[in-house]
Amino acid sequence: MERTVERKQRTFTDFLRVLFSDLLTWAGTLLNKWGVHPNMLTLTGVLGTALGAVLVGLGNLPLGGFVILLMGPIDALDGAVARVRGEPEDFGAFVDSVSDRYIEFFIYAGLLWYYLGQGNNYAVLLILFAFAGSVLVSYIRARAQSLGFEAKVGILTRVERFLVIGPSILFKVPMVGIVIVAVFANITALQRILHVRRESHARKDS
Repeated sequence: MERTVERKQRTFTDFLRVLFSDLLTWAGTLLNKWGVHPNMLTLTGVLGTALGAVLVGLGNLPLGGFVILLMGPIDALDGAVARVRGEPEDFGAFVDSVSDRYIEFFIYAGLLWYYLGQGNNYAVLLILFAFAGSVLVSYIRARAQSLGFEAKVGILTRVERFLVIGPSILFKVPMVGIVIVAVFANITALQRILHVRRESHARKDS
């Protein structure tokens, strides 16, 4: 009997998408009626996060964290509006993924600026590990998909990282969030590598 290689992976992001699907559809329909284009929302999310990161870099952690967290729901709405408009989902997902990488970069850049100003080399090193892990998690999934695998597994995907880093900045304990991401994002990257390895061997044996 042929072994099934591909399995649909359920993630926390998928859970949130299902949980808030009706709300997102309603909001997307309303924004579309108001003439809001998905790219406007994407750009707002990126620029808003950049502003929040500047505030963090300047030392205003609560306000910076608030602005960053505020951009989260806005970032989720661009896809909802695009679906209502019937725009190509593949290109929309591509643009969304690129903007997500910029959003994460701005957050870590703001934290790097903040800790460089304090001369905290230990924090700088941890931020680099956190950023590297975050990039690797996304890259491994994209590379796996290009080879026909679905690597959505892992304990700390993008949404979880955002929900860890954002509140830690808001409540003035950014190092807590940085440490969690530095450790668990890299563990997630390893989980995805091992998952693709297993799927690769299963495909070979089928």
